[in-house]
Amino acid sequence: MTTTTAILASVVCGYLSGSVPFGYLAGKLKGIDIRQHGSGNIGATNAIRVLGKGIGIPVFLLDMFKGWLPVWLAASWITHTGAAVEIVSVGKVLAGFAAVIGHMFTFWLGFKGGKGIATTGGVLWGISRAGMLGGWIGFLTFLFAFRYVSLGSLAAAVGVPTAMAIQMWREGKWDFVLLGFGIVVMILAFIRHRSNIQRLLAGTENKAFTKKQPQS
Repeated sequence: MTTTTAILASVVCGYLSGSVPFGYLAGKLKGIDIRQHGSGNIGATNAIRVLGKGIGIPVFLLDMFKGWLPVWLAASWITHTGAAVEIVSVGKVLAGFAAVIGHMFTFWLGFKGGKGIATTGGVLWGISRAGMLGGWIGFLTFLFAFRYVSLGSLAAAVGVPTAMAIQMWREGKWDFVLLGFGIVVMILAFIRHRSNIQRLLAGTENKAFTKKQPQS
């Protein structure tokens, strides 16, 4: 396998992995279409709200796993070709980005999907622990301070590239491919959360730690 082939295979694998709609499938196991309940989103937050923590938390973990897996595979495949470390890093970022895009625009559901926060967390576990830590700090701080998952997710999106930049600055070694990934993911998160932002501004956004029962 050549380096180019390994990178292309990693990107395809990333999209296919990210496109698996675990929240939607979990809803189907309960006999409902999760897109018709709660926020209508197929991600882990709505799964927890509609299906309960017993199902929603496994959905969250699976959404993270489908982001981590293609990054791990990309590292293995591209390294095996003898490519330089910088090329391996680029391949990992491309595979991870493809996984996030797959979650947001899954072909299984007419290219409509979730908002990519958990999947991005899985990708970051594979390529930037600092970025993941920054995301978790932002998410948990704003979630428990204001009880809005969407606001916490937006804070996480900002925290990722911020933490990356701080680490790179402290080490004196800038990886603009990785930092660019963090910035693009942040922008995509704000775009995917635009309806939540409107509800936050209007004061009509649902708060966390409440559960909405699916309607029959």
